[in-house]
Amino acid sequence: MPQGTTLPSQTPSRLDADLAPTEPPHNVDAERAVLGACMHNGAIIDAVRPVLGDDTFYRPAHETIWRALLTQRREDKPTDPIVLTELLEEQGDLQRVGGRSYVFQVSDVLYGTGNAAYHAEIVRKKADLRRLRASAVRTLQRAQEPGADPEAIRSEVETEVRTERERALASGQGRLNRFAKDGWSFVKETGADAEPLWGTREKTVWASGESLMIVGAPGVGKTTLAHQVIFARLGLQETVLEMPVAPARRVLYLAMDRPKQIARAMDRRVFPSDEKILREQLVVWEGPLPATLDKEPDLLADLAAAHQADTIVIDSLKDAVSTMVDDSLAVAFHNARMRALRNGVEIMELHHQRKATADAPRGQRPGLDQVYGSTWITAGAGSVLFVTGKAGDPAVTLHHLKTPTGEVGPLDVTHDHRRGTTTLDPTKDPAVLLRNVPNGMSARELATVLIGGGDPERADLEKARRRLENLVATGLATKVEGVAGGAGGGQQTRYYASARHLTAVG
Repeated sequence: MPQGTTLPSQTPSRLDADLAPTEPPHNVDAERAVLGACMHNGAIIDAVRPVLGDDTFYRPAHETIWRALLTQRREDKPTDPIVLTELLEEQGDLQRVGGRSYVFQVSDVLYGTGNAAYHAEIVRKKADLRRLRASAVRTLQRAQEPGADPEAIRSEVETEVRTERERALASGQGRLNRFAKDGWSFVKETGADAEPLWGTREKTVWASGESLMIVGAPGVGKTTLAHQVIFARLGLQETVLEMPVAPARRVLYLAMDRPKQIARAMDRRVFPSDEKILREQLVVWEGPLPATLDKEPDLLADLAAAHQADTIVIDSLKDAVSTMVDDSLAVAFHNARMRALRNGVEIMELHHQRKATADAPRGQRPGLDQVYGSTWITAGAGSVLFVTGKAGDPAVTLHHLKTPTGEVGPLDVTHDHRRGTTTLDPTKDPAVLLRNVPNGMSARELATVLIGGGDPERADLEKARRRLENLVATGLATKVEGVAGGAGGGQQTRYYASARHLTAVG
């Protein structure tokens, strides 16, 4: 072809090839999964309806089945495939959707009802893409019309985009209102007043809907303590450190840090009679995750949904995040944590302290700044339990650095490494101490014992006073008010073991 000669107009260009008609975006498997979950549990319709909005399903048969499900739900009727096929037949739609066999085929597509909201998100996004694609095709067609007016086309495009945005928000499916609720429902219906997972209402170690972080140097028994809580969640024991533990449905243990050692540690607590429970209620993930949680914030919630777990144990945190010291990655991890919590998944995290604090004197109270990594790691945790002691030492101290309710401890505890159990040191139990001193104790005297001697600080005095007041509130102690100082000197408020407590233990 001579230079300067232009290509004939009928020659296909690369742009024309890219704009060649293709099948619109859709995911039939996700559509079937949503419909199947709704057939198995009608309540799921309420959860996915705000996500889906209107005219979302790609296949007309699926849209028809969905509208039948909505009808059943509005009338508070069953949504199972037997009842649904009867309704579709009455409406004359049964054969149009593929007959009775297809309805039952869809009902068999069940990936777990907990995944329905995620599948609905996929269906909605594909529908949004189809609408945007259709709008783009219309724009292209208008632009190719003879005498097309660019300003008129631009105005029409802006109107369509604005209408699409308003439709998404007004329908309740938009990302800005999916998790929004009115103030009364937030205060009264979100489970904020639920019983604690570990501890009591007055002294909560692990609160429902908030993560528990157990921190300490290697070898101080973090895993030993965590395993006891897990086994209690599975119903294999009732208490840990004499505090009640609420049962779980299923626990997913992310054994990312030395899984063989974790297995050996668990084996100390496992008996032949536990086989059925461990097979059905405990799932263990061995080794690294497919991606770090800061890179894939939905992964934690997806793992829980895939394994139908209501509790996840992260062992350990350093293996779940790219780096612990970067603030932005710490915030990204917290987003992953919150997405799982928002889905009703309880989280326990095992973590390490800064190396510089590993040799701190026994009994010395650590601070949150001694937890390794960005401050946002602990800022987002609901409860932080810090274990101090020397590696391999059976006697360690638990400090409750961040508390949902009243502070627990400090607790001096002893690990039995052969049995995998942890028990309280009775010599530091205020109830035991009070029972063994006929003349009672003041808050200062108790504080001195709890800190191991020396002059207690104001915070130590206040903690001791609160622990004594709790004994009074529970009927285990009585209180004699002190006298203000004067010529003869004052007298501190003293606490005595109650007659009922002495009789009960005598």
